[in-house]
Amino acid sequence: MPNELHYATCLAADGTRLSYGAIGSGPVVVLCHGLAASGAQFLGDAEHFAALGYRVIVPDLRGHGRSEAPLTRRPEDFSIPTMVSDLLAILDHAEADTVHWVGNSLGGILVLHLLGQVPDRFSSVSIFGTCFALNVPAGLIPVLPALRQLLGPRLLGTVAAAATTRFKPARQLIAEMARAFDPGVGVAIASHVRSYDLTKEALSYLGPLLIMVCGQDHAVNLSLRPALKRIGQRPNWTILDLPAAGHCANLDASAAWRQALTQFWQAHA
Repeated sequence: MPNELHYATCLAADGTRLSYGAIGSGPVVVLCHGLAASGAQFLGDAEHFAALGYRVIVPDLRGHGRSEAPLTRRPEDFSIPTMVSDLLAILDHAEADTVHWVGNSLGGILVLHLLGQVPDRFSSVSIFGTCFALNVPAGLIPVLPALRQLLGPRLLGTVAAAATTRFKPARQLIAEMARAFDPGVGVAIASHVRSYDLTKEALSYLGPLLIMVCGQDHAVNLSLRPALKRIGQRPNWTILDLPAAGHCANLDASAAWRQALTQFWQAHA
């Protein structure tokens, strides 16, 4: 079994070059990052799960990490259907027919979209830092480029990291990912995910769904907790509270996060 990630590239439908890392062998796990992050968020986790007997795939979404962004940077270049198509292209290129999907934030939003299209591609789905519905005023979208211009990328990365996690050892990686991110890409993607409702897609999925409620992810919980209370327990849902976890739970509550996923996959092998 390889002991480090090996990177591969494939082409999206519009010719954009997409990158993903892969490590290990066995049942396939996909670890998908959120907006302004990259697959680097999950490097330690990929090695951990590979050592447990899984084949782990870590994609970089278009405009993130090693994956290219279209030169035009138009909003339509980063639509949800386009990014979903990218992920299916990566799965097909990696010859991953069915996977255990783990999505953080945008990575969770994208898999909720996929559940409405190809539910049979998933052995299980786990989401964290993701709510079923969101409605953010359009006027907030241009804030990121304005802040980057005002503060500069280095200071903005530091501020973003401090706002994302209370766990200081995780802040350096979060800051590095934020500093490397193109705010134009962020505006384009945010224009599509600022307002959505994927409750129907979540309810339609009949496979195992793990919803991790991160206690320190206050912004997401403003929407997520009322939705879970309103919907109630579903027979195929596992709702797990991680009180110490923030938006990037794998970085600030790593042991509990890894244990929860391993137990969930074993229960639904």
